[in-house]
Amino acid sequence: MDHKITSIPPRRPASRGLSRRALTQAGLGLLALPAIRPARAAAPLRLGVLVDMSSWGRDTGGPASVVAAQMAAEEMGGSIGGRPIEILGGDHRMNPDLGVQIARGWIDNQDVQAIVDVPNSALGLAISGFCKEKNRLALLSGPGASAITNQACNANTVQFTYDTYALAHVTGAALVAEGAKSWYFITADYAFGHQLQADATAFIEKAGGKVLGHSLHPTGASDFSSVLLAAQASKADVVAFANAGQDTDNGVKQAAEFGIGQRLNGQRIAALLMFIADVHAIGLPVAQGIMLTTASYWNLNAETRAWSERFFARTKVMPTMEQTGTYGVVLHYLKAVAKVGTDPQAVMAEMRKMPINGRLREKRLSSPGWPGDP
Repeated sequence: MDHKITSIPPRRPASRGLSRRALTQAGLGLLALPAIRPARAAAPLRLGVLVDMSSWGRDTGGPASVVAAQMAAEEMGGSIGGRPIEILGGDHRMNPDLGVQIARGWIDNQDVQAIVDVPNSALGLAISGFCKEKNRLALLSGPGASAITNQACNANTVQFTYDTYALAHVTGAALVAEGAKSWYFITADYAFGHQLQADATAFIEKAGGKVLGHSLHPTGASDFSSVLLAAQASKADVVAFANAGQDTDNGVKQAAEFGIGQRLNGQRIAALLMFIADVHAIGLPVAQGIMLTTASYWNLNAETRAWSERFFARTKVMPTMEQTGTYGVVLHYLKAVAKVGTDPQAVMAEMRKMPINGRLREKRLSSPGWPGDP
């Protein structure tokens, strides 16, 4: 094949210039130069929202938590420094092994910078440790065990919305102050339930109350009759549900059938973790008189109403505190990234400096009576 090379002078005798062979090699060399390509688009900034979309945690987080994270990304304009923000959603089905598998695939194969939400405390603890290992961030609005920011505290994890410490402190202290001194716990038999009962017990005893007993139940329980009979027989002032989601709904509805919490036997109900979705599920007649603590409420003020109405337009539900927390922690993270880039420790330092309604602590403040505090 002939090659026309315009940058080479006309052929001259070999003794005075380049040979034909040299010209041919030079021409081939020029043709082998790489073509000029347009600049590549900036790599996306990816966050993975890891939630339950298939079982009892769907309504408190679920697909609507993914929407909440997307709303935070949109509020930042959809990109940071030319990098489009991508929100991925994963369904862990309340299975810790599956959740870690999804997180590993996200980080190893899709360069996800942070894992978000993660309801289920056993999985939350696992994801916290995994993100530390991979030097990515765990932005947790779903799991409640206070061990996440006590015994298992690490520099790559934020527990943003609530924990068992806060839930137990507010509800327990309020009821004891009203004269409800004796308690009986109905507790989910996994990390979150055990932690919630332990935290509540510490506050109850510190306030001068006492725990008369407890009953454990597996997650996904449908029949609470035996544990409710034990709670009723204890004659405790308060029957406290240290569980979540469908377990709380089933337990509270069946407690009403036994007259517990209905002022028939003087016992009160404390639901130590109850979401607005749970109130809707059990209905107002059953929910009357239940004492609970929430980190957010959609109708608190004009600002919360405005955001919640935008959320409702996309999901057809008002946000739970977990969903609101997902929006809040993602927005806080993205604002930090916009200032300092994606280095995890730089982002964590900036998030601690940036103002929110409150602040991020480096670790839990010590509290007398709680042995897990650092």
